[in-house]
Amino acid sequence: MIFSFSACGNSRFIAESIAQALDDQLVFIPEAEREGRFDYTLAEYERVGFVFPIYSWCPPQLVMDFVQKLRFTKAPNYVWRAVTCGDNGGIAEKVFAEQLAKIGLPLHADYCFVMPNTYVNMAGMSTDKPEKAKRKIARAQAHLPEVIQNIKACKSVTEMRRGIFPRFKTNVIGKSFHKWVSDEPFRSTDACISCGKCVNVCPLQNISLEDGRPKWHGNCTNCDACFHHCPKNAIQYGKASVGKEQYYFGKL
Repeated sequence: MIFSFSACGNSRFIAESIAQALDDQLVFIPEAEREGRFDYTLAEYERVGFVFPIYSWCPPQLVMDFVQKLRFTKAPNYVWRAVTCGDNGGIAEKVFAEQLAKIGLPLHADYCFVMPNTYVNMAGMSTDKPEKAKRKIARAQAHLPEVIQNIKACKSVTEMRRGIFPRFKTNVIGKSFHKWVSDEPFRSTDACISCGKCVNVCPLQNISLEDGRPKWHGNCTNCDACFHHCPKNAIQYGKASVGKEQYYFGKL
């Protein structure tokens, strides 16, 4: 069983690739949260995996909240995590392992895939140039078979790319980021064609169309799916995202 969260497709690609290879059930975390599906029956010797992106050197808060509510009929045989990040993840694996421990689960293995950047909501942060993005995807695809074999063999592996000052990044920058996450700066420009794509791609169902324009309703994780999928690049996050390129997995 694999629990996953993805907004721009990087983590969805990893989760679906592993699930297909292992013939595992895939559970989309936001959907399970909305439906109140927190109790799961595990088969004998079943593995449990978690796949999600790193947000500001931390696991997304929605993932942490979901894990806290999880209940299993029996302890899984092997618990693994695979994350996607643009560069490195600080000590996000430690934060996630501590959350798992609260529900009595260990973290046996931690896998890391460096994928194209998606966060555009701050000055100095943008998507990768297409050639760099393609190289990251190619390396991730090449790494998948090894990860799949390790999961099949229930190996104990730690791959997290921590980067420099990892504790500071996670404990100070990351935790501050999650405190001020807001959808208030999002806006649509006159280029909006009222297509509703932003409504459909929002994993938290946080957007509706009112008078033909998107409206955000306060339940936002700053995943930027609405920005990246807009066919007219009509969605902006204040001034921070203006002029930045869009990316989602499969666009290149």
